[in-house]
Amino acid sequence: MKIRKAVIPAAGHGSRMLPATKALPKEMMPIVDKPAIQYIIEELVDAGIEDILIITGRGKRAIEDHFDRNVEIHHALKEREDLPMLETLERIEKLADIHYVRQKEMLGTGHAILKARKHIGEEPFAVLYGDDLVFSKRPCIGQLIDQYEKYSASILAVKEIPTERIGQYGVIQAKQINDIYLVEGLVEKPHPEAAPSNLAILGRYIFEPEIFEFLERIPPSPDGEYQLTDAIQMMVNARAIYACTIQGEWHTVGDLLSYLKTTVAFSLKHPAIRAAFREFLLSNEWQQSDSGS
Repeated sequence: MKIRKAVIPAAGHGSRMLPATKALPKEMMPIVDKPAIQYIIEELVDAGIEDILIITGRGKRAIEDHFDRNVEIHHALKEREDLPMLETLERIEKLADIHYVRQKEMLGTGHAILKARKHIGEEPFAVLYGDDLVFSKRPCIGQLIDQYEKYSASILAVKEIPTERIGQYGVIQAKQINDIYLVEGLVEKPHPEAAPSNLAILGRYIFEPEIFEFLERIPPSPDGEYQLTDAIQMMVNARAIYACTIQGEWHTVGDLLSYLKTTVAFSLKHPAIRAAFREFLLSNEWQQSDSGS
């Protein structure tokens, strides 16, 4: 069955990015000239998915406003005859058919995705986390869709990472079968010496609708949240689940240092500023600023 729908969990507080996220949703933090969540929406659209459900929470109204039409700004741009920017905003407003459901309590990613059940119905769907951005020729979620069309089973995105960073991620225990992995288990933030692989789970998934049955059965974690990884682990014991190594550059924006690194990386790819920005980085201007001279 064709993947037509996607879910983006976006209800979290963004506490690792405070105080910037006190009033601004972390998904709206700008990466060069776009909020992070716009890159996610564009990835979906480029992969052929235009029915998108965003799970929001308190203080997330800015996400809805960003993809809605702003009559006042349109009028001001027309008055200034700034047609290029007007066309840019109109393109954003028409990107996809975007729906919103509120997660009233912050009870984890599993709880958030379960709230999408009525919208998804009985069909496979994509899940994308807003903390992860992937720069690639073929959209990251499109690569998973390609594999889903071969195997007709739930698929996780993974990426090889250096040994010293394994303890920062969930990793899979898996058996390689041709160009894909059969998942045998998940290990959350293992010690490098005890890790079953160096394949970290990236925030992209294709799920069969039966994932909802497992989400309903998982117990809460010690902090009271219901985690998607627990449902996946339960599902692994009952069904075949695969993992696909993604081709492309994986960037994260969930903490300050990662956010800054991602901003630099995307700036160096931006056609309007990359040359000047690269020249700035190669100069000693920023070093002088750092030293206070």
